[in-house]
Amino acid sequence: MFEMISKEQALAGREECIALPEKHFVNQNILAAPYPVNLQKALFGLGCFWGAERKFWETEGVFITLVGYSSGYTPNPTYQEVCSGMTGHNEVVLVVFDPDKISYESLLKIFWESHNPTQGMRQGNDRGTQYRSGIYTYSKEQHELAVKSKNSYQELLLAEGFSEITTEIIDASEFYAAEEYHQQYLAKNPGGYCGLGGIGIPFKES
Repeated sequence: MFEMISKEQALAGREECIALPEKHFVNQNILAAPYPVNLQKALFGLGCFWGAERKFWETEGVFITLVGYSSGYTPNPTYQEVCSGMTGHNEVVLVVFDPDKISYESLLKIFWESHNPTQGMRQGNDRGTQYRSGIYTYSKEQHELAVKSKNSYQELLLAEGFSEITTEIIDASEFYAAEEYHQQYLAKNPGGYCGLGGIGIPFKES
């Protein structure tokens, strides 16, 4: 599905949330909140969440990553429901990070350089509304930095002949964790599918 559904069209979902493993498969940090008080959250959608998550867990200063679903309507959706296009959700990566070790702007750099933000409802061969590019912000500061980064990267892309960025930048809505087998998938399955790829244009931090 290449067009967003309305809230009235969305699947009903369920009250029960998906159970998570206790620890992150890669770094063994605790997955469930509450997190240490000095940490902050960031939320990104940049195509298939398997490869997207790996980009962030490899980064120093990141406490944990979780893949899941957000920016839709259906409560506690399943992967199959999200892939149907009938929940409105995007495949996203929740990044819990230490701002004393890595800045939000540095996370934005990873976001922009790791995918093609001009493709609308797709990323490479992955097609559908669940693969749209999105930055979902948790504060006014995050929102301002995200918009600034989009405008800056847009100038670079236009100069190189690329089209308009289609990335949505909106306040973060509820995050629903994906099923356990999706969490840190490429660490558990090193030869697994990853359709993620940037466009070769570096993002310039201010």
